[in-house]
Amino acid sequence: MLIALLQIDPTVGDLDGNAALLAEAAAMAQRAGADLAVASELALLGYPPRDLLLSQSFVARSWVVCDELARTLAAGPPLLLGLAQANTSPVGRPLYNAAALLARGAVAQVFRKTLLPTYDVFDEDRYFEPASGPQILTWAGRRIGVSVCEDVWNDRDFWQRQRYHVDPVEDLAAAGASFIVNISASPFTIGKQQHREAMLGAMARKYGLPVLSVNQVGGADELVFDGRSCAIGADGALAARAAAFAPDVLLVDLDRLVRPAAATLPSTVARDDFTPASEVWRALVLGVRDYVAKSGFQSVLLGLSGGIDSALVAAIAAEALGPENVLCVLMPSPYSSSGSLTDAQALADGLGVRTVKLPIADIMGVFDATLGPVFTGLAAGVTEENIQARIRGNLLMALSNKFDSLLLTTGNKSELAVGYCTIYGDMSGGLAVISDVPKTLVYEVARWLNEERGREVVPRAILDKPPSAELRPDQTDQDSLPAYDVLDAILQLTIEEYRGVDEIVAQGYDRETVERIVRLVSANEFKRKQAAPGIKVTDRAFGMGWRMPIATVPRARRRPR
Repeated sequence: MLIALLQIDPTVGDLDGNAALLAEAAAMAQRAGADLAVASELALLGYPPRDLLLSQSFVARSWVVCDELARTLAAGPPLLLGLAQANTSPVGRPLYNAAALLARGAVAQVFRKTLLPTYDVFDEDRYFEPASGPQILTWAGRRIGVSVCEDVWNDRDFWQRQRYHVDPVEDLAAAGASFIVNISASPFTIGKQQHREAMLGAMARKYGLPVLSVNQVGGADELVFDGRSCAIGADGALAARAAAFAPDVLLVDLDRLVRPAAATLPSTVARDDFTPASEVWRALVLGVRDYVAKSGFQSVLLGLSGGIDSALVAAIAAEALGPENVLCVLMPSPYSSSGSLTDAQALADGLGVRTVKLPIADIMGVFDATLGPVFTGLAAGVTEENIQARIRGNLLMALSNKFDSLLLTTGNKSELAVGYCTIYGDMSGGLAVISDVPKTLVYEVARWLNEERGREVVPRAILDKPPSAELRPDQTDQDSLPAYDVLDAILQLTIEEYRGVDEIVAQGYDRETVERIVRLVSANEFKRKQAAPGIKVTDRAFGMGWRMPIATVPRARRRPR
């Protein structure tokens, strides 16, 4: 039995466009002689559809499109695809997260998801009613256990603590499934694929059943899906893996998964690189490309300061969209070093992107003259520094409006965590590209990129100089912040590992520093609530999965900065 895993890049809400992608991939599967094609979770709707699911007309329209697709594919192999099904019972949530089997021109059978995640970026219990009982598809003499994404993430022997009281895979095995198919929309985070394959492998060995998992690929707002659909043999070994961060159709010979000697197709494991820098680079390139295109833009712009953050964002944008679609804006102030300007221009020239220079000294003078009477007798300080950032933000937004080009912000996760950024200034924009990338990882990705390309994509001068906002003479980031390796380590323990002050101090960090960083994270929640959406690459990003209150104690006295 030859099974095709259809790894497509859907657009949330684009029913007709997604149906066309499915039809194209299914046609490829048919030409390859597949007996069954399988697409990802909610593939027809795009994942995550979020509150589009509250529209009854949208859900109803999806079934009209599904029926049309079934007729289009009538001559091909059956297709199992994800969509939402109305719950006709008067009790429970309004929908099921479902998988429909399209065969011989019609919807032949529907299967439902059991486990509905509500942690991190997931909120499925808001919309869906869980299935009850094992979901078995009998086809071509096989009993196929059908599961949807989270259904395979609850094995008591793999996890130290089960999140749910039932295990759908255990039920499928008890119901006599000969292999497991999992349709998934599992967002990317660093290192997740290796963990995912280890989990699926342990499950396959435990039950002696092959496991096939098809995952969505592409960007969807803050999320990136890495694809990497895979097939695991009954012995727990990886038998096949689709491309990473790109659409693909993976053909899997089921006999290979059960009896390797009987296989008629060679094993196909796509080449991959699991180093964090490589994964982050590819995720951000895909995330930017899809966010821009799916939001209806064709070009982007950003402020290029000569620092490492804007340098990396510029490189990502040029890779994602082509250098001809990227405008870098140089906005020197009286405090900008000549080296920053030459470094920024060297980077832009190497990338082949367009540049424009808009000096801000005269505008700063107008602000000083206007505010001078009100500020009489008060020393210059952070207020005046932030005016520079807000001038730049206004100039960038003017260019964005005039040229219908999406403004990319360039702040990293370390800065956003502690509020080392100016609201309505450098935080202005439509997409915060590296807002989930800690500063130390920014450097790591830039160095990896230079090594990968065999040239200085990011000039060495940018990598070597101390980071600085250049808002006052001789300023460096470390005037206000601990060394970034220390800051990022404390932030990792605070944000992603949920550790308290005493626990962090016990690991050898200075108490005063830890307490200050924890206060800053809390005090700047109001800024992050107003930040541009960012692309998630770590286990806990400041986005749709971050649900911290703003008005709470204890925190430092808050001031807009």
